[in-house]
Amino acid sequence: MHPLVNIATQAALEAGEIIRHYQEHIDQLDIESKGKNDYVSQVDKQAENAIIQTIRKYHPNHAILAEESGRQGKENQGVEWIIDPLDGTTNFLHQFPQFSISIAVREKGKLQHAVIYDPMRDEMFTASRGQGAFLNNRRIRVSEQKDLDDSLLATGFPYHDFSYIDSYLASFKSFMQQTAGIRRAGSAALDLAYVACGRVDGFWEFNLKPWDIAAGVLLIKEAGGLATDFNGGENFLDSGNIMAANPKLYKQMAKVIGQTVPAEHRA
Repeated sequence: MHPLVNIATQAALEAGEIIRHYQEHIDQLDIESKGKNDYVSQVDKQAENAIIQTIRKYHPNHAILAEESGRQGKENQGVEWIIDPLDGTTNFLHQFPQFSISIAVREKGKLQHAVIYDPMRDEMFTASRGQGAFLNNRRIRVSEQKDLDDSLLATGFPYHDFSYIDSYLASFKSFMQQTAGIRRAGSAALDLAYVACGRVDGFWEFNLKPWDIAAGVLLIKEAGGLATDFNGGENFLDSGNIMAANPKLYKQMAKVIGQTVPAEHRA
């Protein structure tokens, strides 16, 4: 593995230990609300601190963009780490075992390395640009599903910004009528990792944050899939809108998005 991936996996494992510890001591957590249906606890903060400390030990001058602490430092030689210490906090607080740690490295504006770790299943997804995608060191590929009718998709529901809910529901209704099923598990990072390894055939969601999707996007691309914004471009980290699948299924998903989501909500 690339040295930066080794650092990211080490950081993810350390954060995973913290998350597993608190999973057994939920009653000891102090929970704060950052907004409607948007929560944070000391486990998010401690896991993020552990990740940042590990990175700083090897690269004290690299820039960091993290969910809880925001942006730190200026890009050193164009390198920036993008961190979500606990993607699926609501699941975690309800002891619903679907959450993950997401770490990506962007160099000169391009995603280069990715790690997504599921601490409950001890599954480590890794990727480096041009080197393929792996689950626990085993190469993974997106599914070969060709038809939307037989596909299993994943998504995420709006939970705090409902300004685009009608557009989302229109796309959801269309996909619900044309697929074998839709799953909403509550961790976008893991959903994207599952696209990369073929557990689900495709994914779409509105209004995500860069730390939710940066690592997952690279995983999917390195696993042979496509991941774009709703206009088929590369603006997903800014828009927060993303759709992903294998190349054949992607075209069918893009058609549905184009027919159900107005242009102002695809921007």
